[in-house]
Amino acid sequence: MTLFVTHNFLEDMALVLCVAALAAVICQVLRQPMVVGYLVAGMVVGPYIPGVYANTERMRLFSDLGVTVLIFSIGLEFNFRRLLRLAPTAGLVALIQAASMIGLGYLVGRLIGWTQWQSLVTGAIVSISGAVIVAKAFEEVQVEPRVRQLVFGVVLCEDVIAILMLAVLITLANGEVLSFHALSTDVSLLTSFIIVVIAIGLITVPYLVRGVARFKRPETLLITSLGLCFAFAMIAERAGYTVVLGAFLAGCLVAESARGAEVEKLIEPVRHVFGAIFFVSVGMLINPQLLASHWLALAVLTVVAVTGKLVSVSLASLLVGEPPKSAVKTGFAMAQVGTYSILFAQVDTDGGGTGGLLYSLAVGLKAITSVLCPLMIRASIPAADWIERHLPMPAQIALSQSPGAEDAGGGRRGRRRIAGGQRKKVAK
Repeated sequence: MTLFVTHNFLEDMALVLCVAALAAVICQVLRQPMVVGYLVAGMVVGPYIPGVYANTERMRLFSDLGVTVLIFSIGLEFNFRRLLRLAPTAGLVALIQAASMIGLGYLVGRLIGWTQWQSLVTGAIVSISGAVIVAKAFEEVQVEPRVRQLVFGVVLCEDVIAILMLAVLITLANGEVLSFHALSTDVSLLTSFIIVVIAIGLITVPYLVRGVARFKRPETLLITSLGLCFAFAMIAERAGYTVVLGAFLAGCLVAESARGAEVEKLIEPVRHVFGAIFFVSVGMLINPQLLASHWLALAVLTVVAVTGKLVSVSLASLLVGEPPKSAVKTGFAMAQVGTYSILFAQVDTDGGGTGGLLYSLAVGLKAITSVLCPLMIRASIPAADWIERHLPMPAQIALSQSPGAEDAGGGRRGRRRIAGGQRKKVAK
């Protein structure tokens, strides 16, 4: 029986933040990831468990604010020179893993007995990772900067791929014919939009931020930065793209002012609050009864998403020249799905029960992989060490000669250390 239903924004925030705070304290005591507590808090205040619940639609709007702020803070860690160096590597990894996961998800859907269309949607659901999920996980588990930058580079390239995938699925769902001309037009428009935003932003944003910073008033710099964040997110949304793209570009442009670290420190408390709201809103979408009745399908999709992305991202990272340890850690961090999984599931317009089922499975998959993500990142450290120790000497020498290995600081000295270590093992 429902005891209390919120009627306005104030009641929503009071209920959500109080329950989230209680869940966060319990997780701290039990030494569990904070995401677990936020998801459970969302289920408690959601409409599927009797008791008290908040308005789902209002909380979804505030979770969008959380996504915008979190992605903006990620953009603050990049500048465009670093982004241009990383783009070819990260883009190729994203393309390889997305194609691999779509094919794997489609195959699994067909084996389960779903139609071709449902299997295609399933492939899309398991293919794209979540930037917000990995950003929250990196707050709890520290990784080296190289892995962090590669992961965020791949995730953001996946977001661009996801925009195109969403356009393709909507076209097919509406019964229209997908043409190469239409797809190439979408790619050209997206590329032109990014170039125009960057060009105009470089002329204006860094100078504006530096000018505001001269006042030496932290609140002025914070408000200006958040204003730019939401302005660019709004422009991207009005252009028909995701707020993630606009917020990330805004963060990169602010970073060009050389004030990125200062703004990131100022924005950290805001990021924590909205990050909690985001994961609570995900928990509110979980229907425990429906997922319990289809637990086997959810378990299969979880194994496919986690294992498939781990393997495909790790191998793709090795292929583009990343050192084995960085490649494995990147694969472990990417073994999750994000908000695009839910958007892909919403495209399924089947009038039967499968449309609702795919949506519920996507929400459940996102929740489970959100919990697993920090655990996977922790597990990546011993896993990477084990793989490096057991890698054959010829493979280690060959991989140490890659450009990625030399950038990581190995170079010729790294190759000599590897060869010398192997000779010592043989001598022993």
